[in-house]
Amino acid sequence: MAPFVKVVTLVGAGTQGTRLAFMWSKLGRPVHLVDQNEKRLQDAVNEIQKLRRDWPVASTLTPFGNIVTFPSLGLIKSIANSWLIVECVPESLALKKRLIGELDAIAQSGTIIASNSSSYTISEILQDLNLRHPERCVSLHSYWPPETSAIEVMGSGSTRSDIIPLLMEECRSHGFQPFHVRSSSTGYIYNRIWAAIKRESLLVLAEGVANPQELDAIFKDVLKSPKGPCEQMDIVGLDVVYDIEKHYCEIRPGLPKEATELLEKMIVRNKLGVKSGSGFYDYSNHK
Repeated sequence: MAPFVKVVTLVGAGTQGTRLAFMWSKLGRPVHLVDQNEKRLQDAVNEIQKLRRDWPVASTLTPFGNIVTFPSLGLIKSIANSWLIVECVPESLALKKRLIGELDAIAQSGTIIASNSSSYTISEILQDLNLRHPERCVSLHSYWPPETSAIEVMGSGSTRSDIIPLLMEECRSHGFQPFHVRSSSTGYIYNRIWAAIKRESLLVLAEGVANPQELDAIFKDVLKSPKGPCEQMDIVGLDVVYDIEKHYCEIRPGLPKEATELLEKMIVRNKLGVKSGSGFYDYSNHK
């Protein structure tokens, strides 16, 4: 049986896992969604149904595939017939390493195991892991599907040569716009560019060159962007932005510390962005 007629399993039913389940079920193929939180699984199913209702009928040539949910205890059963497993758990290196190790131990040898991490390369995740099949592991990083269709495919030095072309083909057929990251890169392609924009924006604020409103206004005016860097960081969450920037500082000595220092001050004051009600902007009236 060709691998792509089998199941795609997503471990983690948060925002990414939910939206990826929608994308991978578009061709009528089954998707398994695994999470330890049963309410999160139900919320994910509800969101997938909404995405399907809103999806243009003309663009769907086949009925959507079935979404089957599993609690974490059903992990072995959920991946038994999977050609691809994607971890979508929170951005913790220790958590991702532990999960990739567990998946490698129980998945069939032909199953591709992918990480959706935005901060850690698959090479970093595999470091010091004694896997049975490290050659089947890759990074498969998406942004905000289906509205943003870009997905980045990145292997490690040991990734099997047939895996990248297969993922590029399958991602494209499921409505993604795949990009091959040709060498190991923390931040992939887009996030490296975006990280530099975020970092310089934070330095502009730390040095008192402009306030968030002014910074965002000039950014949007020049680049015709719908949102500025401060607005974008508030949406992502300043604690998440901090964790990502801290990781860049760890692997690239010499980056300015003022960016993380500004974020630390805001986090201490619970100014995390939209999710806490305030960040660079006030969202107390946006509920």
